[in-house]
Amino acid sequence: MSIIICPGIHDPALTKSFILGCLDPDSRSSIAANLDDVLVFPEQGFLTLSALHILQFLRDRVGDKLESPVIFISFSAGVVGAILAACSWRLLGGNVKAFIAIDGWGVPLWGDFPIHRISHDYFTHWSSSLLGSGQNNFYAEPAVDHLSMWRSPQTVQGFWVDSSEEFYPKSDCAERSAKGDRLSAAEFLHLLLKRYENK
Repeated sequence: MSIIICPGIHDPALTKSFILGCLDPDSRSSIAANLDDVLVFPEQGFLTLSALHILQFLRDRVGDKLESPVIFISFSAGVVGAILAACSWRLLGGNVKAFIAIDGWGVPLWGDFPIHRISHDYFTHWSSSLLGSGQNNFYAEPAVDHLSMWRSPQTVQGFWVDSSEEFYPKSDCAERSAKGDRLSAAEFLHLLLKRYENK
């Protein structure tokens, strides 16, 4: 399984910080079983909005292995290009396992694959859900600034919303019940990825 990360328009150092911040604090394992499976779209500026460039990047890395599962993780302006690229990949017959939008405020999200939103505050979570979201989403509480979601997701505390017990493996259900509803954005992301890796 490959994870394609589509950053927004910001300092590239924040993307490196995001990847490091998404280490599992218990196992110290990466957000992917192998960092070689994490593909970071390298373009900056307005090219982060380009579905065509993201799609070409994905084709260059994955090749013709359309059946190989891909998870998109996108941030801010990068959500625009990423959702169009994900839908295009599906139209080509590609296997989009999930799409995760981090602070993609104002971006409509629809597709025939699971979609999740991670938001820096409740207003962004609520207003974005009007434009499409999946069953399991996250919002920061207390609210944090927009770039904190990408710079240091491990420090952003908040709530998992609209979840159902059948979504979790049983061990995760027990662990989450013991901790309560609060968790960090990095923990939320790690649990999502673990779910899709096991599915």
